[in-house]
Amino acid sequence: MPSGGLSPDGQHWRAPKNIKFFLPVKPLGKLFRKKFLYYLQEAFATGQLEFFGQLRELAHPTRFQELLALLEGIKWVVYAKPPFGGPDQVLRYLARYTHRVAIANGRLLGLEESRVRFRWRDSRDANQIKEMSLDAMEFIRRFLLHVLPGGFVKIRHFGFLSNRNRQAMVEHCRKLLPPSPVVPTVVRTDEHLCPICKIGHMHLVPSPSAPRLASTAARRPAPLDSS
Repeated sequence: MPSGGLSPDGQHWRAPKNIKFFLPVKPLGKLFRKKFLYYLQEAFATGQLEFFGQLRELAHPTRFQELLALLEGIKWVVYAKPPFGGPDQVLRYLARYTHRVAIANGRLLGLEESRVRFRWRDSRDANQIKEMSLDAMEFIRRFLLHVLPGGFVKIRHFGFLSNRNRQAMVEHCRKLLPPSPVVPTVVRTDEHLCPICKIGHMHLVPSPSAPRLASTAARRPAPLDSS
């Protein structure tokens, strides 16, 4: 998700006014409501919905349209807040699903008598590593639960990041972005390099004890002649 986007005419880059602000919650709630009701109506039109008990009357198209009209008038709230562990934790969580399979080969321990042995982490028991043995068919069933349906992708790029226009659009966006501020570089001379390591720099600081010692010596009486 980029922090900003192109204007409708594609000639200006629009960045959020508050850099800590991610998504507007109210428009997001309206968008989620619109998409949800759209696919709900599509499922009804294709006969994918079944109604039982007190909901049986919703099978009639008129009653179902009345339900949709009622839902359209309700304010939908999207619950969004910063992650507890920060963005790094979110990336680690998503990486487990976007760049890995359901189970790594290193967790498989063996196949004996049509049973698969593997390691798993019990989060309810202080994340202890345990072993489990499942029938091969049950193991395959659980594995297939993690296989995406046909036509569904884990990461979907859209807008100027879509695969078809990414290279040209990203270059166009970079041209519209304001120039980065120039950071002044400090050039250090080698006139005060440490004579020993030739790396560190020496800073000459006058000793505060020198004047005090000099004044003390001036007030000290001259030693007596031993003769």
